[in-house]
Amino acid sequence: MLRLISSANYATHYCKPNSFLTFQRCGYFTQLTQHFTSQSQPPNPGFDSHVYAATLQHHIQNTDFTSATALHSHILKKGGCLNLFAYNILANMYVKAGSVNDALKMFDEMPHKNVISFVTLIQGFSESQRFSEALEFFSRLHREGHELNPFVFTTVLKVLVRMGLGELVWTVHACVYKLGHGTNAFVGTALIDAYSVCGDVGITRDVFDGIVCKDMVAWSGMIGCYAENGGFGEAVELFCQMRVVGFRPNNYTFSGVLKACLGLKALDHGKCVHGCVIKSCYEKDLYVGISLLDLYTTCGDVDDARRVFQEVPKNEVIPWTLMVSRYAQSNHCEKALDMFCQMRQAFVPPNEFTYASVLQVCATMESLVSGKQIHCHVVKVGLDSVVYVSNALMDVYAKCGQIENSMDLFLKSSNRNDVSWNTMIVGYVQLGDGEKALTLFSDMLRCQVQATEVTYSSALCASASLAALEPGHQIHSVTIKTIYDKDTVVGNSLIDMYAKCGSIKDARLVFDKLKQQDEVSWNAMISGYSMHGLGKEAVKLFEMMQETKCKPNKLTFVGVLSACSNTGLLDQGHAYFNSMVGDYDIEPCMEHYTCMVWLLGRSGQFDKAVKLIDEIPFEPSSMVWRALLGSCVIHNNVELGRISAQHVLERDPQDEATHVLLSNLYATAKRWDNVASVRKNMKRKGVKKEPGLSWIENQGRVHYFTVGDISHPDTRLINGMLEWLKMRILKAPCSQL
Repeated sequence: MLRLISSANYATHYCKPNSFLTFQRCGYFTQLTQHFTSQSQPPNPGFDSHVYAATLQHHIQNTDFTSATALHSHILKKGGCLNLFAYNILANMYVKAGSVNDALKMFDEMPHKNVISFVTLIQGFSESQRFSEALEFFSRLHREGHELNPFVFTTVLKVLVRMGLGELVWTVHACVYKLGHGTNAFVGTALIDAYSVCGDVGITRDVFDGIVCKDMVAWSGMIGCYAENGGFGEAVELFCQMRVVGFRPNNYTFSGVLKACLGLKALDHGKCVHGCVIKSCYEKDLYVGISLLDLYTTCGDVDDARRVFQEVPKNEVIPWTLMVSRYAQSNHCEKALDMFCQMRQAFVPPNEFTYASVLQVCATMESLVSGKQIHCHVVKVGLDSVVYVSNALMDVYAKCGQIENSMDLFLKSSNRNDVSWNTMIVGYVQLGDGEKALTLFSDMLRCQVQATEVTYSSALCASASLAALEPGHQIHSVTIKTIYDKDTVVGNSLIDMYAKCGSIKDARLVFDKLKQQDEVSWNAMISGYSMHGLGKEAVKLFEMMQETKCKPNKLTFVGVLSACSNTGLLDQGHAYFNSMVGDYDIEPCMEHYTCMVWLLGRSGQFDKAVKLIDEIPFEPSSMVWRALLGSCVIHNNVELGRISAQHVLERDPQDEATHVLLSNLYATAKRWDNVASVRKNMKRKGVKKEPGLSWIENQGRVHYFTVGDISHPDTRLINGMLEWLKMRILKAPCSQL
């Protein structure tokens, strides 16, 4: 956001053609008149008010407020009466020193007051966040009949902007228009700044067009307004118009237009502006450099970003943090860590955002060692209590499998927010502990923390992993109450949850009610149908998808080919496989080849299946050979099954499923010696068939059981109930069974 320059700088730099008139319009004419009037009066002997005023001004410029206060004491001892000019400077000194109460006391002691006196206090109240008193002084200035000049309007507009009272800008604007100050560049720029903050671009442009003599600040303000409020094309167009008129851009102008180029993702335009920056010698300016870094890193041009970084000042934390952050977001993890190390070597102290970004890198790399080292740095500088940093630390430990450390940080954090809860819930889901994730979700709602789409999506993922339909229903109800069921991400998670919990009709109902279906929505529904063996419905839905704007991706074809494989749709499967490359330019991956091998093998076309495996452009995985082995079991093809099993066991000797399939294949062919040999190899390798698992959902909890399992805490009660049921059955007459 463009900040208005001070009135003094404006008067000396932008008002050269008629500086006296501008001086008068800005409210200094009254001040000047009072000053010379006081000089014409007989001064007290040995007391020169003008000298004291000049000395005070010198101390203010040097921020030497101690000497200025001492000078004030000296003036009081002399007993001399200052003129109005000196009184205003004295009040300004106390405002600049942060002693607004002393400035107010000085204001009350003034025998006479003018516009500058009031404006000085208004500025002081604004800087001290005492906005209501600032507005009260503005009203008092108006009531007492003082002149409402441009200087007054710019000051009060700044107050309204800082208060966030955009609706009151209209009232000040009306007063400005009534008094004929609307064409004034100084007032117009303040209005542009105020309306820009409010997001009212249309009125901002009307104000800009109404300025008669537009200066550099007005042009920069309007360009910044467009850039801040999404009018990126208009910002670039206005920048070109400004260049045609003959104005030379400054650092604020370049920052605004570079942000517009970023919004348009127009890297070529940004490079043209970069050329103007170099010609104007602004490449070393901090604000311009940061805008260039943001442009190049966001557009993925890391090399040019690095070159820009070499030019900007290195003593500020913002450029370093921006580079670390952008490297982290673009998965250049090693470069991000290297940049962080260089930052430390340059003795630039990182801030909380730097640490949050570099911790994100550690989480992505799953580097526990680096994460712990940075954790130590964070504790040393006392930033471990900052919520952004603590959330990033939780994420690091969760991604590295140290979820207990994440929970310790979570419990110790005194300022947890929704991201903190989401980080822990997602961490447990990713580690496969759906029950703990759902417990945390319940605790989050109990603590009245506002859940987000990330929260609901993660909780639904936990329900899907547990195949727990009842908690999924409850979460769905909460999303309806909070209107998050309209969110596409949450809707996709609902589709996945219902499909994995066996309620495919509810999944389709959610799919049909989505306002906007994206690729994930279609993929989830197609995969759901495939999972339930409803291949024809999956194919029909895929054909519907082809008629929309959503283009199928690799996951889409995995779902539809899997559906064709499970239902034996050989011709359609072949057609879809061929259309991947021909129609959508998608190179088949291992999952696609696996589906096709399974499809051909189930249909008994083993020659074509083997030929397809030979045509795979990369090394076939165990998954492909296991699919062929499964087909051989169905059709009792012992020899090809043996070869397939051999390929799998060469890659994974401990694969229990392959041993079991091969044993079953030999058993079907009544080759008992081979069965015994497979069993013997399993025993020698220590391979055991994973026992079947049964579970039951009761009151939102999922209970697991295996054969001979006694690990459940209520095992004795369960066995007792089973014995009781068994006795009831044995004693009951046959007619009641």
